[in-house]
Amino acid sequence: MIINHIDLLQNALEELKVEIKPQTLEKFTIYRQMVMEWNEKINLTSIIDERDFIIKHFIDSIVCVSHPKMGTFQNIIDIGTGAGFPGIPLSIILPDKQFLLVDSLNKKINFLTEVIQKLNLSNVKVLHGRAEDLGKNVMHREKYDLCLSRAVAKLNVLSEYCLPFVKIGGTFAAYKSSQVESEIRDSQKAIRLLGGKIEKEEKTPLSHFPLEHQIIYIQKITHTPLEYPRKAGNPIKTPLK
Repeated sequence: MIINHIDLLQNALEELKVEIKPQTLEKFTIYRQMVMEWNEKINLTSIIDERDFIIKHFIDSIVCVSHPKMGTFQNIIDIGTGAGFPGIPLSIILPDKQFLLVDSLNKKINFLTEVIQKLNLSNVKVLHGRAEDLGKNVMHREKYDLCLSRAVAKLNVLSEYCLPFVKIGGTFAAYKSSQVESEIRDSQKAIRLLGGKIEKEEKTPLSHFPLEHQIIYIQKITHTPLEYPRKAGNPIKTPLK
């Protein structure tokens, strides 16, 4: 039996018990087309095969909806969103939640602005800036129920970027590769220093899809000390240990 690639996404949504409206899959189709068009001008993704794209970008992005607290999260921020993963796919299937997508590259913000307009995503805003700067800004510091990141960085570095945005009682969800045990060990002290505590390490609930990430959920239990995040560049040059 030949299965349409977009049906893979529909199957995943059904398994995750996400309500699927007729326009939902259409928005995902348009979004992928836009990524492919813009990918010829700016580097958005190396994954161009349609099936791989749907699995590794769309389905991979939405698996966090299985988190038991997802219903309580209202304000969500996506740090280092790039082409909009995981923020845009989640905003499509969770229209009642508010999303802020952050990236340090203005050309990617321009792309996302066009996506938001084309898909009529009234629940999404974008912001150009570095996490190290925005994490100090009172408009954003400890204002979000959930912070997401699929950015490529070690967990201790990502935690310094992301935990300052999370309010006490909220959650930071880090999308990491399957080989993350050593990162978790090496980041324990940094996470505690930043006010967090590892809540759980969750492998994908969709085991029959070849997804590249598992999600590390970190709960915010105390305020992040005011000296964090450090100045731009410092978290990656001299990671907290």
